[in-house]
Amino acid sequence: MKNHPFHLVDKSPWPITGSIGSLTITSGTVLWFNKNNKSLMIMGTLIIMMTMFQWWRDTIREATFQGMHTKKVTKSMKLGMIMFIMSEVMLFTSMFWAFFHSSLSPNIEIGLQWPPMNIKSLNPMNIPMLNTMVLLSSGMSMTWAHNALINKNLSQTMQALVITIMLGVYFSILQAMEYYQLSFSMADSIFGSTFFLSTGFHGIHVIVGTLFILTSTMRMTKLHMSNKHHLGFEASAWYWHFVDVVWLFLYLSMYWWGM
Repeated sequence: MKNHPFHLVDKSPWPITGSIGSLTITSGTVLWFNKNNKSLMIMGTLIIMMTMFQWWRDTIREATFQGMHTKKVTKSMKLGMIMFIMSEVMLFTSMFWAFFHSSLSPNIEIGLQWPPMNIKSLNPMNIPMLNTMVLLSSGMSMTWAHNALINKNLSQTMQALVITIMLGVYFSILQAMEYYQLSFSMADSIFGSTFFLSTGFHGIHVIVGTLFILTSTMRMTKLHMSNKHHLGFEASAWYWHFVDVVWLFLYLSMYWWGM
């Protein structure tokens, strides 16, 4: 029994295993770069993935079956998600800063022009425009799912979530096709570095967001959420809309204006 609404977590091994996984994957990446040996990095990735699965399983159990996520706890988690998204905003801000710093004042090493000499840029009206429409459509279907859940329409919620997942997977496939067809690489001056770093990080965010929504969909099938208690779903919706907004800035700056 306790006389406060806050959740004091039980003792857990997952912070320790997560730390071990982080150390292993970092050391493994250095070993991969220097010795071309991927074994330690793969082991670290597996440790991180298993830790994530077990830790999130425990969190879902606490929220759904043990009733630990009270209104006070839910509020703190929402603030935590907002702070996490703000940290992601700063991450992409640094990438845009690098891009505009070099594109607005190209130096002599890249021929005093942008895009640099001998780099054939993409047509923004082809795959990039299609990807923009796909991601904006997925944002609409995610909003549809949220409204349907609030209105207690489970069937429409499931339909909208499945559509969102399919569009997220389709976006990732289109981006992979785009990378395959590019005539430049990450090693091609600051242009290639900023392009692949920004779009690649965004692509990783799309994959993570798709898995986030897939997890919410699986929980929805097990009736883990209601119209008044769906923090996990709400967090995935916030994350997905953030991914949409970042892509709009990426498309307008790096594909349309920067090309």
